Amino acid sequence: MAPQDWVALAVAISTLIGSFGLMVRWLVKHYLSELKPDGNGGHNLEGRLTRLETRVDQIYMLLSNRD
Repeated sequence: MAPQDWVALAVAISTLIGSFGLMVRWLVKHYLSELKPDGNGGHNLEGRLTRLETRVDQIYMLLSNRD
């Protein structure tokens, strides 16, 4: 193989590795963005869990007061 072929192979491999790394970075960023606090009424995962916990607590209170 000529030096030009080696350079082309190295560029191709580095492009594939770089694009894979960027893809993983994008996925991690967007999956973890669900865990960040938001100021728009709890539309992310943490806000949903908080609302569910509040509802479950209310259900427990209703059931414990039921005699």
